Amino acid sequence: MAHRHEVIVVGAGGAGLATALYAAREGADVAVVSKLYPTRSHTGAAQGGIGAALGNVEEDHWEWHMFDTVKGGDYLTDQDAAEVFAKEVIEAVIELEHMGLPFDRLPNGKIAQRRFGGHTKDWGKAPVHRAAHAADRTGHMILQTLYQQCVKHNITFYNEFHVTDVILEDGVAKGLVALELATGELHLFQAKAIVIASGGFGRIYKVTSNAYTLTGDLQAILYRKGLPLEDMEFYQFHPTGLYPLGILLTEGARGEGGILRNGLGERFMERYAPTIKDLAPRDVVARAMYLEVREGRGAGPKKDHVLLDLTHLPPEVIEKKLPDITEFSRIYLGVDPLKEPVPVMPTAHYAMGGIPTTLWGQVIQDEKNTVVPGLYAAGEAACVSLHGANRLGTNSLGDLVVFGRRAGIHAARFAKDADYHELTEEHLGPSRERIERIKNSTGKEKVAVLRAELQQSMMDHASVFRTGELLQKQVEILKELMDRYKRISIDDKGDAYNTELVEALELGYLLEVSEALVHSALNRTESRGAHAREDYPERDDQNWLKHTLAYKVADGKVAFRYKPVVLGRFEPKARTY
Repeated sequence: MAHRHEVIVVGAGGAGLATALYAAREGADVAVVSKLYPTRSHTGAAQGGIGAALGNVEEDHWEWHMFDTVKGGDYLTDQDAAEVFAKEVIEAVIELEHMGLPFDRLPNGKIAQRRFGGHTKDWGKAPVHRAAHAADRTGHMILQTLYQQCVKHNITFYNEFHVTDVILEDGVAKGLVALELATGELHLFQAKAIVIASGGFGRIYKVTSNAYTLTGDLQAILYRKGLPLEDMEFYQFHPTGLYPLGILLTEGARGEGGILRNGLGERFMERYAPTIKDLAPRDVVARAMYLEVREGRGAGPKKDHVLLDLTHLPPEVIEKKLPDITEFSRIYLGVDPLKEPVPVMPTAHYAMGGIPTTLWGQVIQDEKNTVVPGLYAAGEAACVSLHGANRLGTNSLGDLVVFGRRAGIHAARFAKDADYHELTEEHLGPSRERIERIKNSTGKEKVAVLRAELQQSMMDHASVFRTGELLQKQVEILKELMDRYKRISIDDKGDAYNTELVEALELGYLLEVSEALVHSALNRTESRGAHAREDYPERDDQNWLKHTLAYKVADGKVAFRYKPVVLGRFEPKARTY
């Protein structure tokens, strides 16, 4: 079956919906192709807030927000992206408010704001109230609000469609192929402009806050086709995952006054970030937690985690401002945050790297910023180089509305002057062959077994702390897993709702993005932001103040090119808190 739309967006999370909405407002015929129903997208899991220098609680300025973002990114952040972001996110939050988003309010009626990690006033002197929030369900509210607006603008949705191919010919994006879950039928989508907003790939790790669907499908598809992935070595672990499950407990809990304690009851962040303590950026806090455990000061019978202490906060703060995480603790661990500290440890959370783009979401294919006509990316799937080596909390929700809006506007304007490209049934061929190969295979390897081995080995060798020896070991493991992947078979040979087939396809994507991440981490011989090499513990601006572009040249073989970091008003300097 064939479909035709001027702008097609892949993904119905916050970035996809923002993109689709603004493209439609520009007058384009817009469709969204999504693995899920939009309101079930992973943006709904974002809890604590969206950062914007509104200054509703205390003095704040977009320049301070820009500085915090650049410093938080360990100076790998492109400063033109940070400036655009810090300015435009203010307007974006006000626009969300006008769309009807139910932000929490101050007594004077203005949007309430809370503190968050790495957000400071007066160039780092103290934490600042910058995160606009709706209890601890901010992402959920953004998702609902944007979806309602998309419905209002008559955007077409193809829900539970899994994209299996992006058609790139003669250097131009021409369309998509997608598998309809309900029927098993392959669909051909013809478009003048395509926007990839399909989210991250946290499912490469065993312990993660990410939904089951975040498997890096589109990053892997473009990577296979010879396009680069940027800064893949920078993968963020959120400090407070509910131990041992990894379910996210928002940083907003520390913004409201929560304290991290080790097994001795010490507020250990005083040792690592004496100025802002528990509100240090995520990479700093995550490493500190691991170090406390490694040095024997962990909590619990095995001394293998630390504790998030909220017991000193007024019960009404916990119940009203943090209702979701309170419920998670009670349901999953039987721990009541009002009465006892909650066990936590870092959980794989967010990809700073991804599909490289310009400030308007155009996908680039090389270090000269050569654009792929008709192809765009936004949100966590993309890398506009806003987050650098470490994303600040709340900047992901800001990223998706600011750069989703920009991608949507540019894609719609591009489509007005572009023509459709001819597509035929032959374009379904590669996807059909891949699916039939999996369905007809008599191999002995099982998807669940390989996925579990991948996730555990990535935790062991390529998570918070890394060494060349561990990463090289993971390179060899990935080669073996990719070889075994060629011999997978599935039991379900049917067409309708074949989720076993989908999981088999997703495993292939997970292996591809893992390959890009591990090779990039092995290649970067320094420590910066979320990339902590114990064999190269220092940041090395002389050799590594640059972006990595990873290209797949063959299975297990990756080539690198480099792009300079866009500097500006803030010179790189030592990063202390």
